Amino acid sequence: MFSDVRATVRQENRPVSAEQKFVYDFTEGNKDLKDLLGGKGANLAEMTNLGLPVPPGFTITTEACKVYLDTGAEPAALRAEVSAHLDALEQQMGRRLGDAADPLLVSVRSGAKFSMPGMMDTVLNIGLSDASVGGLAAQAAAADGSGDRFAWDSYRRLIQMFGKTVLGVEGDLFEEALERAKQAKGTSDDLDLDAADLKAIVEEFKGIVRDHTGRDFPQDPREQMDLAVHAVFDSWNSDRAKLYRRQERIPGDLATAVNICSMVFGNLGADSGTGVAFTRDPASGHAGVYGDYLQNAQGEDVVAGIRNTMQLAELEGLDKTSYDRLMTIMETLENHYRDLCDIEFTIERGKLWMLQTRVGKRTAAAAFRIAVQLVDQGLIDLDEALHRVNGAQLAQLMFPRFDEATKAERVAWGIAASPGAAVGKAVFDSYTAVKWSRSGEQVILVRRETNPDDLDGMIAAEGILTSRGGKTSHAAVVARGMGKTCVCGAEELEVDTKKRRFTTADGKVVEEGDLISIDGSTGKVYLGEVPVVPSPVVEYFEGTLHAGADEQGGLVQAVHRLMAHADVRRRLRVRANADNADDANRARRFGAQGIGLCRTEHMFLGEERRREVEQLILADNDKDRDTALATLMPLQKGDFVELFQAMDGLPVTVRLLDPPLHEFLPDITELSVRVALAEARKDPNENDLRLLQAVHKLHEQNPMLGLRGVRLGLVIPGLFGMQVRAIAEAAAERRLGGGDPRPEVMIPLVGTVQELEIVRDECELVLAEVAAATGVKLDIKLGTMIELPRAALTAGQIAEAAEFFSFGTNDLTQTVWGFSRDDVEASFFTAYLEKGIFGVSPFETIDRDGVGALVEHAVREGRKTRPDLKLGVCGEHGGDPDSVHFFHRAGLDYVSCSPFRIPVARLEAGRAAIETAGSDSR
Repeated sequence: MFSDVRATVRQENRPVSAEQKFVYDFTEGNKDLKDLLGGKGANLAEMTNLGLPVPPGFTITTEACKVYLDTGAEPAALRAEVSAHLDALEQQMGRRLGDAADPLLVSVRSGAKFSMPGMMDTVLNIGLSDASVGGLAAQAAAADGSGDRFAWDSYRRLIQMFGKTVLGVEGDLFEEALERAKQAKGTSDDLDLDAADLKAIVEEFKGIVRDHTGRDFPQDPREQMDLAVHAVFDSWNSDRAKLYRRQERIPGDLATAVNICSMVFGNLGADSGTGVAFTRDPASGHAGVYGDYLQNAQGEDVVAGIRNTMQLAELEGLDKTSYDRLMTIMETLENHYRDLCDIEFTIERGKLWMLQTRVGKRTAAAAFRIAVQLVDQGLIDLDEALHRVNGAQLAQLMFPRFDEATKAERVAWGIAASPGAAVGKAVFDSYTAVKWSRSGEQVILVRRETNPDDLDGMIAAEGILTSRGGKTSHAAVVARGMGKTCVCGAEELEVDTKKRRFTTADGKVVEEGDLISIDGSTGKVYLGEVPVVPSPVVEYFEGTLHAGADEQGGLVQAVHRLMAHADVRRRLRVRANADNADDANRARRFGAQGIGLCRTEHMFLGEERRREVEQLILADNDKDRDTALATLMPLQKGDFVELFQAMDGLPVTVRLLDPPLHEFLPDITELSVRVALAEARKDPNENDLRLLQAVHKLHEQNPMLGLRGVRLGLVIPGLFGMQVRAIAEAAAERRLGGGDPRPEVMIPLVGTVQELEIVRDECELVLAEVAAATGVKLDIKLGTMIELPRAALTAGQIAEAAEFFSFGTNDLTQTVWGFSRDDVEASFFTAYLEKGIFGVSPFETIDRDGVGALVEHAVREGRKTRPDLKLGVCGEHGGDPDSVHFFHRAGLDYVSCSPFRIPVARLEAGRAAIETAGSDSR
């Protein structure tokens, strides 16, 4: 066991049963069998086939785990297959599992397709018992007499790990017993415990097992192995594993493989040890020697932190032969896998053994740097490099971040709703946020929850903090759209907007004007000012930092090269959701190829314009209505002139007014109170009385499904006509001024072609009048927003009257599911996620089976009617990485998203094109 005992004869392949093969020797697999053998098993097989020093063993497949999890019992054929492979392993090693005189010991380790470090279970030293511990000591006998200590140390490790992992004993019980033994010895280092101490600990550990399980620690080595295998199977559905899968979006139906590997030992003395190595720095991506090593230690000791490790480079001075061999193997593995490799190894009395390798996890910065480095080394091409990074990593690089070296007092931990780092004075209403911001103050808008009335304050604030809501609440959605930092659902905080303060869980009171800091990447809330580090990647996109700048060690250059390649490869165009010239200019700097959604209702939220819209809605005669429209018309035209100038030469899709009606009316409760108080004073206000009657008349129980969108245009004469005239006149003015405006008019919330035909006729009439009056020929496309299930189902009919579709997937998701985006996370979404009904919110990533199926149907039917139909998406999903891939495959022409998500969408559109080309070639 402690010398090169590897057999030279490879185990012969046994015939596969007609039903299924559940066990594979390490010599039978390869790195491409991760679905079946899991990542660890596939890579152990690959290293074995490369001739690297891997302890012999075999893998129980993920299929066996699936049967176990589905039925509660292992497959009928599994025991016999394991016995056959165990017998072959015993013959190869020249020892039998748990033999009293000369025991073979094995490890039982999990290994899913995707790396889930620390999420599932491992048990080492299987096969040790009261009978075999003496045999292990004899095997390890050395001149220094360390064999007994090693054997009893290994036995206590088995009982401790097995008791916690397999038998469910509280791990602290073992830790406390071990700590007592060290205190009695007057030491803090477990290496100071001798064989007698460890033997006593073993007896105490066995007593703990007996007292807390009602049974003795199992002495039969095969029972130990079988129970450990079942524990690894069960760990796939542990709470921590399920939470990790949800976080990483790993499917829950994959299951884990189990690897049974002959033990090699790093706890045999100073010439032994265990370590973890990386072929490059996983934090920065820079080349070098990175890793940790721990002398006289075993398995999990490095990551468990039982003792301080030494840097991997120091191994050269301890054991140069093993160090040099390790460096050669690391180079071999990186060149073979063509990527950063994460390696676990053990040195057993001067002999190096490889226990695991996998493509290593890395930070976002390291991912971009390493991808480009490997291109420059000729190991991969740019297509593969682009495949190695993703939009989520790019987003991490774009947002500002707090200086992690700074100590700060955390007072709450909410939901990381919109990444970034923001510092400012706490304010509790939009008016104050705007006022203080205009005077040069940085502010954080603190609310229980936000609503559309808070938009001005949200724009003025550096960040938004709410005590309610989740990732798809109003605050979160708007903040992401604006690139604002946002923490939602900080339930520890008691927010009192009337007293203008919030109270923390431990009673601290934060008054308006006090400085706070919020981290939208972690959800953490701090008192005081935490220094912010700007993002060089955003400076690059803004054009203020040259791509060749080396302040970030080549990071900006790496981003530049991969973004350029994504733009070359992508088919999808990327537009912006932008409502004003500032956002449009920023979007253009970030690479937008037009505006896919201009929400005209956002142009009316200022107090002056809001009053005019209110008058328009409440007008009960043509004169008052025409007066309101005439007032709004030049304001709208001015907005569009600025927008068309910012996006000159690129398409601008303008959505006609689409707010729920109540957003432009006084609050019914406040107005009722005002009227009642006036009547009580016997000083009634006739205007308020008239207004209250009108508001009651128009009040809706469910305004999101009420008088909005196309319905407003049909019910309020002249409203859409005024907007179209403003668009057309602005376009004509820009054209006469030498510009190249390319507006498109989008009619919202259409459910039937008849609605669209009526509004289209009105629009065409207005466009003809403007063309005649200005002498400018206007080519303005008229289309619609597909955001209702009926619109998607009747897309073939609607395409008869529409020149383009833009999928409004926010409302389409709401109406397909019957969910309120603003309310759902506060009610039952958490339970749905915990129960596995959702892997991710359908408001974050498109629901392919439901909402996605409607999109695909509408694409097919729409283009069947109108082959040149232009198709895009402008919901939140337009900037979501996974959704971008879906829209590429669905055949859309463009996606539209907030300005800050444009680089992410560009990158993912390039990746989608590469992946589609790869799958088509296969």
